[in-house]
Amino acid sequence: MHPGAEEPELSIVVPLYDEENNVDKLLSRTIETVRALPGAPSYEVIIVNDGSRDGTLEAVRRAMRSQPHLILVNLSRNFGHQLAATAGLDIARGRAVILMDGDLQDPPELIGDFVEQWRIGFDVVYAIRRSRKGESRFKLLTAKWFYRITRGLTKVSIPVDTGDFRLMSRRVIEALKQTRERHRFLRGLVSWVGYNQTGIEYDRDARHAGNTKYPVSKMLAFAIDGITSFSEIPLHFASYMGFIASAFAFVYAIIVLILKFAHRNYPGYTSTIVTILFLGGVQLIGIGILGEYLGRVYDEIKGRPLYLISDIERS
Repeated sequence: MHPGAEEPELSIVVPLYDEENNVDKLLSRTIETVRALPGAPSYEVIIVNDGSRDGTLEAVRRAMRSQPHLILVNLSRNFGHQLAATAGLDIARGRAVILMDGDLQDPPELIGDFVEQWRIGFDVVYAIRRSRKGESRFKLLTAKWFYRITRGLTKVSIPVDTGDFRLMSRRVIEALKQTRERHRFLRGLVSWVGYNQTGIEYDRDARHAGNTKYPVSKMLAFAIDGITSFSEIPLHFASYMGFIASAFAFVYAIIVLILKFAHRNYPGYTSTIVTILFLGGVQLIGIGILGEYLGRVYDEIKGRPLYLISDIERS
């Protein structure tokens, strides 16, 4: 669909990074599902190529020769999943917008349930992972901790065991467009927006092909982005640690003075070193927490665009 054409009822946004072997199956299942929806809603499928290094771009272009209503958005480089998703949401014109990953762990067939709940009156319909196939115990455990710790430390009530796979109404999309923070945590932003929200449970499939783009290191960075975007608790934690360390030092000083007046004050190199290391550790933790927040402030005040688009192609 071209600018000026009638706005579609549904937009499906899919960020892709090195998903060459998933493109054909992804598009065929997604388009087949949308075409089978009651009422035959008009639609567009927006593929955001996030600087892929494999044959993802060529695979999408091949599909565009035979499939209508496809929009290919090429970013100038790899900006990361959250910013690639943001680019797709910014371009989407549908009355309802569905965001999903391109690895087929989130089944496109769930779109029908999303649309049904949206037509009932919900503004956000998110998918709740009842089970996760093809993932190690370590990944399952760390993911479980990730969702619960993030929810516990943030002010916004973020549903646990959910990803970015969801449907959002037009007014939710317009609200998200007003939030231009760079360290984005989309599932948190959607919860922050509010409106009527509901969840649908499903069993998450194993990845169709390729490797995960979220190893433990990225999950940790993602969790830090989520926590620092929606909570000042880490700053309070640094303050509490400072008070605890000060109280410890004060009590220790009283004990030393008592021992001194009792003439039982012997050299204590071990206790001195332990105290120095403890206080130094507390200070470094506090500085590190401040650094995380200050770094994000620095990124925000630079005012750079969230992403840059190289070109847009339409079938």
